[in-house]
Amino acid sequence: MRIAYRVETVRAAERELMARLPEGALMQRAAAGLAAACAGILGRVYGARVVVLAGSGDNGGDALYAGARLARRGAGVSAVLLAPDRAHPGGLTALLRAGGRVADDPYDVLAAADLVLDGITGIGGHGGLRPDAVPVARAARGSNALVVAVDLPSGVDADTGEVAGEALHADATVTFGTYKPGLLIDPAHAYTGAVRLVDIGLDDFLPSVPDCEALQHADVAQLLPVPAGESDKYRRGVVGIVAGSARYPGAAVLAVAGALSGGAGAVRYVGHAADGVVARFPETLVSDGPPAKAGRVQAWVVGPGLGDAPGVADVLASDVPVLVDADGLRGLDADAVRARTAPTLLTPHAGEAAALLGVSRGEVEASRLRSVRELASRYGATVLLKGSSTLVADPGDRLPVRVNSTGTPWLATAGSGDVLSGLAGSLLAAGLSARDAGSVGAYLHGLAARRAASAAPLTASAVAASLPSAWRDVYE
Repeated sequence: MRIAYRVETVRAAERELMARLPEGALMQRAAAGLAAACAGILGRVYGARVVVLAGSGDNGGDALYAGARLARRGAGVSAVLLAPDRAHPGGLTALLRAGGRVADDPYDVLAAADLVLDGITGIGGHGGLRPDAVPVARAARGSNALVVAVDLPSGVDADTGEVAGEALHADATVTFGTYKPGLLIDPAHAYTGAVRLVDIGLDDFLPSVPDCEALQHADVAQLLPVPAGESDKYRRGVVGIVAGSARYPGAAVLAVAGALSGGAGAVRYVGHAADGVVARFPETLVSDGPPAKAGRVQAWVVGPGLGDAPGVADVLASDVPVLVDADGLRGLDADAVRARTAPTLLTPHAGEAAALLGVSRGEVEASRLRSVRELASRYGATVLLKGSSTLVADPGDRLPVRVNSTGTPWLATAGSGDVLSGLAGSLLAAGLSARDAGSVGAYLHGLAARRAASAAPLTASAVAASLPSAWRDVYE
């Protein structure tokens, strides 16, 4: 599992560690890891042209010390000082002693560079790049050089993933001690490139509960429901699907397709698309009545393609876990959700989240972490905010927000959210908590999409069809 901590927590851990180390030792650890990562990216250090973009903070010092290490290995290293009077004195001295130099013209050295070290701002930076740094950052990005960010790309917010101005896109980011939320959450995540974590000895000084976490294969495998020898369909869980309408019958089919691959023992369908559902999936249990009279279920999914058809209030009144998506989210009564005693999982995309919060879609997309936390708090429910980095948050601050980025931009296709709803709902019925069902569902859904797409367009049906192979890939 990848875990991330806020800047304040990281700074406190660094202070504790530095009190136990010789002066400057922690920065040297970071610089050594950064230089080694750059050497690996370059392949051949001797003769390589490296430019260090150094701001006034410790990240600038890390970059200068790493530049000195590369210079001692035969690289031609030039430093561009964004704040010459406040450049890290020890790092600059080390670079000059190793044969590096301070560039007279930043644009000349950037045009010829093989690698650029972005040490303009550190993890405490806010509000995007300063105006004087923007032309240099643009020149770095416009060159043929590989850009390596020091700890995180300059201009992004380490705590929130927000990008409130111009930032420098990196090809790779070398971060120290632990991940920061902004490295995992969009829009900042889109600026990081490949992220490498360098161990500098912080683990013993960080709290046991992080601010954010991202599941990996081993974590998901431990959460997947696996039937035992005495299992039957009811012990494995039955998920009810209230979805589809005369206008959107396919939403019901896709939600059922996702549910059948989600680990529950059976799927019970209620809605106006029963003929289409049974024609495609004859194993589905179909009911003509309202949800309350449909029969036994261990969880409900309500909303995909539902239009104005009834069912949401009936499902919310039940005493089993409920997933609400799509049309079920329109006009959702926060008091009714908060009054529920069983778990509730809401799965909006950015537009639906904006409507629930009464803000613009742009505000949600720019502040995804704040938005998902606010939704979870306002509705007293677990919220899965869909997007390029899907976030899962519980009400309150007791548990870290989960981040998932297994998907692909090709998932931006009609019906893919319906498949996810059925999948996560089935995991709820199989006994997973709302937090785990949403997280595992998003992980498998994204992994299935990657397998189905293979760098080509895909359909929601193809995502559903790839779920079993994604499941096997994780479990095996």
